Amino acid sequence: MGEQQDRAREVLVGYLADNDLEHEQAGENAWSITLPGERKLQVPVRLDVGEHALGVHAFVCRRPDEEHERVYRWLLEKNLRMFAVSFALDRLGDIYLDARLPLTTVSVEELDRLLGAVLTYADESFNTILELGFATSIRKEWEWRTSRGESTRNLEAFRGWLER
Repeated sequence: MGEQQDRAREVLVGYLADNDLEHEQAGENAWSITLPGERKLQVPVRLDVGEHALGVHAFVCRRPDEEHERVYRWLLEKNLRMFAVSFALDRLGDIYLDARLPLTTVSVEELDRLLGAVLTYADESFNTILELGFATSIRKEWEWRTSRGESTRNLEAFRGWLER
């Protein structure tokens, strides 16, 4: 490993230890962490210390069931207003937040800023992605639960358009 890679790795390990984040080492230069959200209760993130950059890859949502073009367009338009991270798709169409931070800039402050951006964008975008890409499934679940008198607590964020 190079000197910059060693330093970045050391900063990352210290950051994870000091911030009480659920994490596990996923390889010599990779860590899996879980950020606690509100709308999206958990945001799984993989951090990779590469030769020249720290890679950040956060899972946001599986491939939408419907309205793919509308969802992906919304994500691309949102990318124009975001700091440090961008929405991306994997080969299956699953939605991620992705970033690269040059190893020379890896610091506790930058890690905090970057992971804060990941958590903010994943959390604030989650319900919109669900509304756009899973509306039929959500509506069916709502109708099934209300017809049986079941709890709709975890669907309350969608009540406004479900009751129309």
